[in-house]
Amino acid sequence: MHSKESNLKLVVVGLLLGILMSAMDNTIVASAIGTIVADLGGLDKIVWVTSAYMVMVMAGTPIFGKLSDMYGRKRFFIFGLVVFLAGSALCGTATTITQLSIYRAIQGIGGGALMPIAFTIVFDIFPPQKRGKLTGLFGAVFGVSSVIGPLLGAYITDYVSWQWVFYINVPIGIVAFFLIFLFYKESVQHNKQRIDWGGAFTLVGAIICLMFALELGGNQYAWDSAQILGLFAGFAVLIILFLLIERRAAEPVISFEMFGKRLFATSCLIAFFYGSAFIVATIYIPIFVQGVYGGSATNSGLILMPMMIGSVIGSQTGGLLTSRTSFRNIMLISVVFFVAGVFTLGTLSPDTSRLMLNVFMALTGFGVGFSFSTLSMSSIHHFDMRQRGSATSTNTFMRSLGMTLGITIFGIIQRNSFTDKLSSAFGDNAQTASFGDPRAALTPEARAKIPAEVLDKITAALSSSVAQTFMWALVPAVLAVVFVLFMPGDRLKDKTSPPAPQGSPSKG
Repeated sequence: MHSKESNLKLVVVGLLLGILMSAMDNTIVASAIGTIVADLGGLDKIVWVTSAYMVMVMAGTPIFGKLSDMYGRKRFFIFGLVVFLAGSALCGTATTITQLSIYRAIQGIGGGALMPIAFTIVFDIFPPQKRGKLTGLFGAVFGVSSVIGPLLGAYITDYVSWQWVFYINVPIGIVAFFLIFLFYKESVQHNKQRIDWGGAFTLVGAIICLMFALELGGNQYAWDSAQILGLFAGFAVLIILFLLIERRAAEPVISFEMFGKRLFATSCLIAFFYGSAFIVATIYIPIFVQGVYGGSATNSGLILMPMMIGSVIGSQTGGLLTSRTSFRNIMLISVVFFVAGVFTLGTLSPDTSRLMLNVFMALTGFGVGFSFSTLSMSSIHHFDMRQRGSATSTNTFMRSLGMTLGITIFGIIQRNSFTDKLSSAFGDNAQTASFGDPRAALTPEARAKIPAEVLDKITAALSSSVAQTFMWALVPAVLAVVFVLFMPGDRLKDKTSPPAPQGSPSKG
């Protein structure tokens, strides 16, 4: 018995390391992105370093969730680890921004298996009374990874090299691999089903078409050009095909039947809107700190700490509250802090003190932290073991979709706003073109070469564009409030909860 409990603890450690590694990857790269672009060039393709990863996470998540329901969690969690590590090693060898984006896509395929399967395994091996605490712990690790990521990324970038922000995944992943491989023994009977490949490919294709259209439109191509109109047409055709395929598929990649349960549907939609709003803070706060306050990547990494510590506290609080009140009540607390945080970030200016920025960050982080633990549990609440993988992966997919579209749409808003404000400050002349790079003022070396009066105008324009982007991020944040109000009053200890599996994970 003692050996079984020890094995169970080692399995949890392995899962936590997997989550730490995959979640940290977003923020560790955000801290290094300025240096990466300075080294590799390709500023016009910078969005794809993050988006390529997220698109492939999004593509893999529902597929791996379904596969884990069919053939077992262990093999696909391990597969995800191996692919993620291979992608990480390749990223460190990239010599162009295009290469790096391709290797990040490989990482994303592996990342699509790690997060949803880890949460699903927790639901498989622990009874309901322990799930809240453990899911809160997993959500807290997600938050901790966001604290460690910027700090580690900034330190490695400043003192080693940006390549090691990717290589650092390898030792963590190897430990997680051996812990899961050696100590996790499944006792679950799995349900053999057909994979809806048609649905998977049409959905991912539709999202890629939409993202390219939004990113390239008004930038490299005119909005009414054949290329952009063709991409929008491709999106429309593929999304219609996806809906038709899903209606007829025996085992759809995203089950519309699951969305018939109000708790599941609202949980997924809230995850979508939280993801699209929160990603703005993750990306644009480091840019604001480096570009407006000045300093190295370490400064931008440190400044994210209050937000990430807040998310850890929020996640733990949300997990603990699930045994005391309804999912809806917990998320009502969450949205109050989240909306307040996003709104205050929309007031940023060069005169905003670091103390106030820390407060704004903490508010936002605390609010979003609840969602990491609570939405994972609420989305899976009404489903048995044969559907848990699909339920968790769909919720994760919706958050990833929100983040992916958020990066693209809010990236366009910030870029256009920044360009307009530079034009107003300098006029439409060569000087505007010279300082039209949003990251021109990010490094101390670059700032030292810019005259003070010119730098003031650039930082004011950058600050204003970031603040305006946060104000637009209030749109998904407020929409999340609407869907929280529509959540039913279910709670974790309801009799409607599916019974916990009695088999030990140590049994063959």
